[in-house]
Amino acid sequence: MLNTIVLSAILIISAATIGLIYRVIKGPTTPDRVVALDAVGINLVAIVALISIALNTSAYVEVILLIGILAFIGTVAFSKYLEKGVIIENDRDR
Repeated sequence: MLNTIVLSAILIISAATIGLIYRVIKGPTTPDRVVALDAVGINLVAIVALISIALNTSAYVEVILLIGILAFIGTVAFSKYLEKGVIIENDRDR
């Protein structure tokens, strides 16, 4: 029963991820693309967590943390670039 629910959730999240990838490629504005890319990262974390539940193992916890951290850093970097035009500020940039 649990495996059926987990498999259904993986399929639903995968369909949502495909829709988000379309939004990343086609998005009307750049902020929409950034938000969609962040949501793709969140969906990847959810898929890996569901696979970990389906396999009844905790071996993927590090992978979940790594994907979450990278998605967060990427979103912050994109947001900062959209706001200021640079990601890493130097003294010369001010």
